Amino acid sequence: MVSETAGPRGFDDPCGVARALGVVGERWALLVVRELLLGPKRFTELSRGLPGMSQNVLSQRLRELERSGIVHKRRIGPPVSATAYELTEVGRLLDPVLVALGAFGSRLPLPATDAPMSADAFILALRTTFAPAADFSGVYELRLDGDVFHAAVRPGRFEVARGTAAHPDATITGSVAALRAVVFGGQPIEEPLLVEGDEDAVRRFAGAFPRPRPYPAT
Repeated sequence: MVSETAGPRGFDDPCGVARALGVVGERWALLVVRELLLGPKRFTELSRGLPGMSQNVLSQRLRELERSGIVHKRRIGPPVSATAYELTEVGRLLDPVLVALGAFGSRLPLPATDAPMSADAFILALRTTFAPAADFSGVYELRLDGDVFHAAVRPGRFEVARGTAAHPDATITGSVAALRAVVFGGQPIEEPLLVEGDEDAVRRFAGAFPRPRPYPAT
C-alpha cells in the first residue's frame, strides 16, 4: 500500500499526475523502476544497469521508493542467499506507464552519448517498438551481457520475461550493443553475435521492431 505521506516532494496540486510525480518524479526514480520490471535485483545488479547513477543516489532512491510503497526488499536464492529489491503490487502498476514513456521517447532524437544501454532498457525498447502487424510465431532465448530472457512473438503480440526459454527456435548470445545494432540499426547478423538455431527466425525477429519515425519538426 502506498503511504499517505509517500513521496519526497509535493506540488500543492490535487491532480493525479502531480500526486504520482510526488512519488516517482525524482531524478532516476523511474529508471530504477525500469530495471525492476522483469523481476527482483540485487543492489549491485541495479547499479550495473544504471552506470550513470552513483551508489549513494541509488540508495537514496531505493529508500524513497520503499517508503512510498513502490519497492520492497526480499531474500532471494539459492545458490547464494541475498537481499534483493522488487516492485510491489502497486509498483507493478507503473509497467504500462514505462511502456508509454518508452514509446514517446523512442521518437525523440537520440542523445550524443556513448553510454551503454542496460539489458532491461533494451527489452523495454523492444516492447515499445514491436510492430503489431507482425504475423509470425517464434520463441527466442536472448543471452545479453550476462542476463537471460525468453521472448515469444505471436501474431500481433510480443511477450518477454527474465529466464531461459524451453525449446527456443533460436538462441542469440552477445552484447546489448550488438543486438541493438541489428534490430534498430539494420546491421547484419554476424559476429560478435552468436546465433544457435534458425537464422531465418532471427531475421524475422529483428524485423519485428521497426525504428519509430521522429516527431515532425516544429
